[in-house]
Order: sequence, then C-alpha cells, then structure tokens
Amino acid sequence: MDEALIRPMNAGDLDAVTAIEAATFARPWSRQSFQQELERNVAARYLVAEKNGQVVGYAGAWIILDESHITNIAITEAERGKGIGRKLTEALMQYLSNLGASYATLEVRVSNERAQHLYKSLGFVSVGKRKRYYEDNNEDAFLMVCQNMPDADPDFEEERTVRE
Repeated sequence: MDEALIRPMNAGDLDAVTAIEAATFARPWSRQSFQQELERNVAARYLVAEKNGQVVGYAGAWIILDESHITNIAITEAERGKGIGRKLTEALMQYLSNLGASYATLEVRVSNERAQHLYKSLGFVSVGKRKRYYEDNNEDAFLMVCQNMPDADPDFEEERTVRE
C-alpha cells in the first residue's frame, strides 16, 4: 500500500483541491476562495494528502490565538476509507497545536456519521447543534470540539507565523 504524504498546501495544489471540493460538497468553495485563504488569510492553514504525486485530500483550519476552527476536510472518493482522512486530520490537529491552539472546533452534517465517528475517535465531542446550518438542504450540523489536542512540538517553526 502506498503511503500518503501530508504536506502544506501550495498554489500548485489549487486545481486538485478545487476538484476534490466540488466532488465532495453541495456548495463548494471556489478556486478563488482557496487562493485567498493561501495568500491573504493570515489565520488560515491548509494541508494536503498526496499519493503517488497526486493530491487525494486536503484539510484546513483558521487559528486565532489559542482557538482553532477546522473549515474543511475532504478526500477523493477513491481514497476514502483507507485512513487518509484520519492521518490528515491528525496532522492538522498537530499543526494547530504547534501553532498554539488549545482546542479545535468544527461543524459536521447530522447525516455524516462516518465523519462523526472519525472526529469522536480523535477526541471531539458534540457540544451543540446548529439548526439549518447547511444552505443546500437546511440540514442541521453538530458543533464539535476537541480539547485534547496533541502536545506541541517544541522544535516547530514556521516562517509565516506572526511573533511579537
């Protein structure tokens, strides 16, 4: 089995990420939205999963001080169920912890039991419901939070991290 490589997203990944987004979500983000996240949003961090030189998934979050919010996680349909989503989510949580996040939040569709199971297995708990959160069909979302973030890597450094 070929192992997925997890790395920071870059501009060269935008077409692949946009295609995965469009194939996964009813109201997908545009290529321009992802480009703005990479180029202009200092709070945004995105990772991709790459297998055999092809982007097969991505995950992103916003981080402000010790708060982080996971914005999107998606894996190509052909690669689902192979542990890539778990590996990508774990890497994102480590990244957020390294940047100072003490917890992470996310919303997940009430009907997306597969994702809920993954998040619960990673320490997320449901803390509420957002009524009619998803605009495509007015489906509710569970608001989930994880306060058991991985320990920060003391040797982590990132050039774009703002320091006083």
